[in-house]
Amino acid sequence: MPVIEVGRICVKLTGREAGKKCVIVDVIDKSFILITGPKTVTGVRRRRANTNHVEPTQEKIAITRDASDEEITEALKAEGKLDKMVQSIKPVLT
Repeated sequence: MPVIEVGRICVKLTGREAGKKCVIVDVIDKSFILITGPKTVTGVRRRRANTNHVEPTQEKIAITRDASDEEITEALKAEGKLDKMVQSIKPVLT
């Protein structure tokens, strides 16, 4: 099972968005990914992030690469994960 893949739900570990959930939209290279909340749902805007700054979860949604925020919101609604995305998690740094 690839951990860093399109559609994987992650938790941001650092920055002002620490503890908020996001979705991987694209894998840029082995060190960077493109993530989004979407902003209207979790407050995480679409941005490039270091793979060391996110913690992947077991959850995954079915989206295409470079999906729009509206498509991601619809996929979250369809799979019943929209309520879980809004909840923040306190990140554990080791």
